Amino acid sequence: MKLVNIGFGNMINAGRLVAVVSPDSAPIKRIIQDCKKRGTLIDATQGRRTRAVIIMDSEHVVLSYLQAETVANRLGSEENTFAEDMDDE
Repeated sequence: MKLVNIGFGNMINAGRLVAVVSPDSAPIKRIIQDCKKRGTLIDATQGRRTRAVIIMDSEHVVLSYLQAETVANRLGSEENTFAEDMDDE
């Protein structure tokens, strides 16, 4: 499992990630509102402005204060990710 830091020490499983998008468009704002109603929204901004919306394959949506480009760069970088071997558990 590869974990990606999305700010404030919060991590997401890179293998479950579907998309990282900007929160500015109307369709993304509707997705956020729908997830709030369903209870599948995870707010990892700690009160800061949302700059990236991360859509997971489990239909959860994660809000991050990092730019979408920063999250995408961290997906490709080993520096800000953590590899964990699940066979050791």
